[in-house]
Amino acid sequence: MIHWIQNRIKTKVLGLPPETPIESIGRIQYARAFRVWKVMTMRHLRDIALIAIGVLSAAFGLEGFLLPNHFIDGGATGIALLVSQISGWSLPLILIIINIPFIILGYRISGTAFAVKTGSAIIGLSLAVTFIHFPQVTEDKLLVAVFGGFFLGAGIGIAVRGGSVLDGTEVLALFISRRTGATLGDIIMVLNIVIFGIAAKLLSLEAALYSIITYLAAYKTVDFLIEGIEEYLGVTIISPHYLAIHEVLRNQLRRGVTVYRGRRGVGHYEHTQEVDILYTVITRLEINRLHTEIKKIDPNAFVVMTPVRDTRGGMIKKRPLHHD
Repeated sequence: MIHWIQNRIKTKVLGLPPETPIESIGRIQYARAFRVWKVMTMRHLRDIALIAIGVLSAAFGLEGFLLPNHFIDGGATGIALLVSQISGWSLPLILIIINIPFIILGYRISGTAFAVKTGSAIIGLSLAVTFIHFPQVTEDKLLVAVFGGFFLGAGIGIAVRGGSVLDGTEVLALFISRRTGATLGDIIMVLNIVIFGIAAKLLSLEAALYSIITYLAAYKTVDFLIEGIEEYLGVTIISPHYLAIHEVLRNQLRRGVTVYRGRRGVGHYEHTQEVDILYTVITRLEINRLHTEIKKIDPNAFVVMTPVRDTRGGMIKKRPLHHD
């Protein structure tokens, strides 16, 4: 096991051949590489666990509430539910088919890792709906709308915390936002108005109205779980290793960075010690990646995140997201 870990550190972190003698690597260099490998491994395990929990929560919301009562939601999941009810086709298969374009789009704007995680999460949801049979909880329409939306939204939000999405419309909204300058919230609202309008025509007005309640419950739950209702977050970072963090923000996350000059006033530092303060703006899909990259460099970095209503100009809408 120790030999396998050493080989992973040499090849994945240091970029060395696996046959490189461990004695030829400096102790400080190896210690730093081990910390990076540990952070990456813990991140991957955490992401897998969060995606699995998200899939189970969403599957429970679908099977325990929405499917038995013929309710729909917004987004790609709502489209799949609507198509399934009208055509009688298998919901798991429709979920995969409808989300394929969004997975491809996610690959284009967010990278391979994000697309793989999203594809795995969507396939996992389809398998869970197929093979895990949750009991129907209630037939009360209001309870179905509220709690079905809650568990579905919780699943989507937890999956986002794991670096993936269960509903591809957020990826589509991000893509359109970068092309038009419209906010993500406005685009998602327009897409869902179209979905609920079709539902009102093909199903019934009552079904569409209850489905709007389902969507609102899911939407608020998603926002709660991924820290705030805003699409963008302003991030302030204070660390002695600000140069390395600045390099990561610019070259790996592809984000613009503003550098402030400040003074430390508390702790074991001298009152007059100057420090560079980094400020950048990220989307909520990048929170997980940002935390991981900062931990690799400085686990004790002071990080503050604040909501940002919207951004204009700069690099935030010009650069692709990366979830490598």
